[in-house]
Order: sequence, then C-alpha cells, then structure tokens
Amino acid sequence: MERAPDSHKGENGIVAVIGGSLRQHGAPVFSALAAESSGADLVYLALPNVHQHVARMYSLNFQVHPFRGDELKNADIGPLLEMLATVDCAVVGPGLDRGAATLKLIREMIESAPCPLILDASAIQEWTVDAARGKNAVLTPHLGELERMGVHAKTLGAVAKKARIVIHLKGKTDQIAGPDGKIRKISGGNAGLTAGGTGDVLAGLIAGLVAQGVKPVDACETASTVIKRAGTVLFPEYGNAYGTRRVIETISHLLHTL
Repeated sequence: MERAPDSHKGENGIVAVIGGSLRQHGAPVFSALAAESSGADLVYLALPNVHQHVARMYSLNFQVHPFRGDELKNADIGPLLEMLATVDCAVVGPGLDRGAATLKLIREMIESAPCPLILDASAIQEWTVDAARGKNAVLTPHLGELERMGVHAKTLGAVAKKARIVIHLKGKTDQIAGPDGKIRKISGGNAGLTAGGTGDVLAGLIAGLVAQGVKPVDACETASTVIKRAGTVLFPEYGNAYGTRRVIETISHLLHTL
C-alpha cells in the first residue's frame, strides 16, 4: 500500500481491538498482531485487566487499555467509546464473554461506535445485522455463526445489500458480500487454517487494511487471499501444524509481494 513519504506516526492507520475474557486472552492478541503486521502505525488493545501484562509482552508497540476488571462491564463502555472516536478502524468481539450482560454491552458499543467496525466472534449474534445496519461495518462469521445470525448462505448478498454492510463468510471458499449485493469468492489454503485463532487474524488484518484506507470489500478480499496463501506457503515445511503465529509472521511479506 502506498503512503506519503513525509507522513507521520498515526497517519497510516490506527486500529483498536476490543476482546478477551477471563478464560480467553489469545483471541484479541492474535487480532492485534495481525493489525500490526498489516502495516498500521498504531494498535490499541483493550482486554481484561488480568491479561494486560501478557498482552504487553507480545508487542512493544501495543498500547494496552485494560478493562476495569476481568470481564467487560458497563463502566468500560464510556472510555472504550472515547477511544474508538480516535481510531480509523476497530475489531470488536474476539474472545469476549457471551453472557447476556456482556452481549448487551457489545451491542451498545456497535450501535454507538463512530469508527468503521470489524465484528467477529462474540459480536456475531442474531441482532448483529440490525445493530450494524447502515454503519461502515464488516461482519466475519463462519457458517455456524451465520446460522446464529439467522442468515442463510444463499441470501448473503441480499442481506448485505439491505443492511448496507459487508458480510465475509469464512470457509474453504470465503464468500464476501458487499453493500452492492455482489459476492466475491476466494479459494485456497488448506486444513491447517482450522487452527484456533486464524479467524481472529483475519479480522485484525481486515481492520489494519481498512485503517490504511482500503475499501472494506477490497480489504476482505486481500486479507482472505493473504491468509489462504500463508497456509499454502507454510504447508511444505510444517504440514497442517504451522499454527496461527506463523500465519501472522507471513502477513507482511505476502502483502508486499502478492
């Protein structure tokens, strides 16, 4: 991606990631690492207080914003929305608790957030399309989450067009439905991409690209292509056991060379 040679820190993408719960620290970290590998200048990572020290160890560049406790609470929403007002794109959902109280807060964040959103994992619910309607939002469900949303794969384009959002259905062949209702299909990769965390990486990479000015549908297509290509590149050396961290480590090179 081109950038002005005289640009300054923060002018080439600021990404926020909001995720994690008492038992899940890896999901938001994976998303944040992928956003960092996309070339975004700054990454803000908001996650449970209990995990803040682990998050800081994964990257010296993360600006960590711990929740007030070990799960997302009502007191966190105001400060998080203030943070979202300063970023170019945000990932919401990886690893967040799915209790009724937390889901209510997630919906409040989606409806109130002023920035483009990548909605993943716990942020994919039966009400997500309505909460994101008309916003600059990308939803990244796998087939099971699509069913939880009450959307059939055959109606993907129609639903995205009616809600004026992007829906990126993950699978062996990714299907990306834009606000125009058209479907883009991306094939490739291998079964090693079933490892936990690759969906979090996809969400973070999309966010990093959107934060740098790539249109959401194009960002989805690029991110899907890169991650599937990473699986292909890594397979000869590691088989299906290359894992999510190695996928992240290939992102910068593949973005530069594809």
